[in-house]
Amino acid sequence: MNRTGNLGASFMLLALVLCAPLQACADGRNRSAAGMTTAPSKVNGSGVTVQYRVDPLPQAGQATSIVLSFDGITDPAGATVQLRSDAGLKLGSAATTRTLPAGEVSNWTVEVVPAAQGIGYLHVFTTQNGTTSSISIPVQVGKAPPSMPSMGELKAGPGTEKILSMPVK
Repeated sequence: MNRTGNLGASFMLLALVLCAPLQACADGRNRSAAGMTTAPSKVNGSGVTVQYRVDPLPQAGQATSIVLSFDGITDPAGATVQLRSDAGLKLGSAATTRTLPAGEVSNWTVEVVPAAQGIGYLHVFTTQNGTTSSISIPVQVGKAPPSMPSMGELKAGPGTEKILSMPVK
């Protein structure tokens, strides 16, 4: 192959290597290889990257696993993580606080028990270098409710006019 052909092949290979990561996130979701969801983070947050995965199809009254992964711990003293749940979830484990070592990826599988149908949240607080960040992990039991409750019933009025009939409190 001539010199121009080698150069063209090199550029094509470089383009493929650089564009491959863009294709992995083409749907707009931030996921890793193991089906984990990367929690959004703020620039001025703790700096700890949190990824999570909730077992599919949680059931009310039955334990559900949430796998947590923590990375980006740069403080030589490490970081801490604290878990809290809202009224819709009960934490199954006795330990709700853990220390994360610097320079390592740490994993923690947590059991939660949803109380009833609906949505409950596991709140994860990470602290590093004196700065705390928080995320809330949703645990959905049953069908998701409609995003907006119905405000009333649309009825046909005189002619082609539509009337929105709403209950009065």
